[in-house]
Amino acid sequence: MRQRTALGLFSGGLDSILACRVVADQGVRVVALKFITPFFDSDLLAGRDDYAQAMQRQYGLEVAVVDISQGYLRMLDHPAHGFGKHFNPCIDCKILMLTKARELMATYGASFLITGEVLGQRPMSQRRDTLRVIERDSGCTGLLLRPLCAKLMNPTKAELEGLVDRERLYGYSGRSRRQQKLLAAQLGITDYPTPAGGCMLTDVNLASRIRHFHDGLFSFGQQERIADDFRLLVIGRQFKLGEDVWFILGRNERENQQLTALRGPDDWLLWMPERPGPLGLVRYGRQKVANAGESEVLRSLAGIVVRYGKKMEGAPAEVIIDRGDTLTKAVFDPLAEEACQQWRM
Repeated sequence: MRQRTALGLFSGGLDSILACRVVADQGVRVVALKFITPFFDSDLLAGRDDYAQAMQRQYGLEVAVVDISQGYLRMLDHPAHGFGKHFNPCIDCKILMLTKARELMATYGASFLITGEVLGQRPMSQRRDTLRVIERDSGCTGLLLRPLCAKLMNPTKAELEGLVDRERLYGYSGRSRRQQKLLAAQLGITDYPTPAGGCMLTDVNLASRIRHFHDGLFSFGQQERIADDFRLLVIGRQFKLGEDVWFILGRNERENQQLTALRGPDDWLLWMPERPGPLGLVRYGRQKVANAGESEVLRSLAGIVVRYGKKMEGAPAEVIIDRGDTLTKAVFDPLAEEACQQWRM
């Protein structure tokens, strides 16, 4: 007999863990899809296999990491259902993820989909009417099982066809997590994340910065913005010099490494070889710095690097400028604090 298979939307939070486990414990193969975008969980790109192995050990779940960044950015331009309190298109985000999951069903031989939604838990995206809209607009009507609140919803195809036992599903509602915690204890799940807003688009400060960039902070054309632009936008100290020079400065060794890893073919790097301090990345430096007057701009950028390096009583320092095809060295004075603050984003 062919094994039953379902795809689950897996955030890594308690509700999605429980939803996948409840169905898996009925003998269904569950593939938990961990979707990532520039605004949540993008750090997993560098360790997909490690993450999948950790989830298998911790929760007994088969997890596949799926990058939907470019589709997400297209959706972000014109979300059909608008934004939440900040820059968060929560309804369209869920529709996008379910649409992608539905498209992947044939790849995995899946018969239905799972989410960890609980009726009434979130005021914007988990009302009964909104849940129906999400099903409809993602093309998942009848395919989508919500194990934690299934008994409060109409039976799905998976229940009607006997792929899962409806009596072993639940009827949770509201914002309290007490019932989920009790179920977790019954399933032997003791180590799980606390509720938190994992999406940067719901963060008041980051959402404002991201929206400003999205709406045209720089003159990058609509089609030029890529996922790594947004990943860079939330790293380190951010500067805008003149109309179009975007400079990012790492605040610690980890951020320096992130900037190096995200460097594109037209990006320039600046750092001090002899003094501990930050690494700076000029986004699209090949085009933007040349257009802005290279020598003057580089003097300012190098001055910022020296300013935020290890304090040496305002002493100048040697800075390496890596243009990708050439390396140059020169000594620069630290930039005045007033100028640094003037250009901070």
